[in-house]
Amino acid sequence: MFYNILKNFFLKKNVNKRLSFCDSNGSNGQIIIVGIIVDESYFSETGQLVERIVSQGIDNHNIFVLVYKDKISKKEVVQEPFLTLKDISYSGEIKNKEVNNFLSTSFDLLINYYDVNKSGPMLLTTVSKAKFKVGFDTVDKRLNHLIIKSTIENFNEFVLEMFKYLKILNKI
Repeated sequence: MFYNILKNFFLKKNVNKRLSFCDSNGSNGQIIIVGIIVDESYFSETGQLVERIVSQGIDNHNIFVLVYKDKISKKEVVQEPFLTLKDISYSGEIKNKEVNNFLSTSFDLLINYYDVNKSGPMLLTTVSKAKFKVGFDTVDKRLNHLIIKSTIENFNEFVLEMFKYLKILNKI
């Protein structure tokens, strides 16, 4: 318990430090490759979210998902690459090879599908090499280029709003 509190404290300091040096300008390129960071502590319908994004015209093979979980039981099977707090060091280094591959990919769009300021998902967003980031209005405003006001349960509304603004910005 105390270990997690201390680790979260140091990770939040790391995230704030990274955000102070973060570039707030998004790219002007078209969106082809999409990455999604999902916090499955609050949202578990990742498959339906991906289906909804595919229905908007993004190819299924160009969508990559990374799941953040607070805890994973030994019997639980997770289909997508995942990350827990145990996989992150105090200094913010990630020990999982799949997650590091995800973060080093230069996504045209990164969807941050979490609405709580947790140090784990926020660290993933700041480390990511994505060109354009979209997320919820309830997390730190410095993380995302486009902020959508919606609830995490209503993924249909989130996707529709996101694609409406992406079309306005000539990204699709």
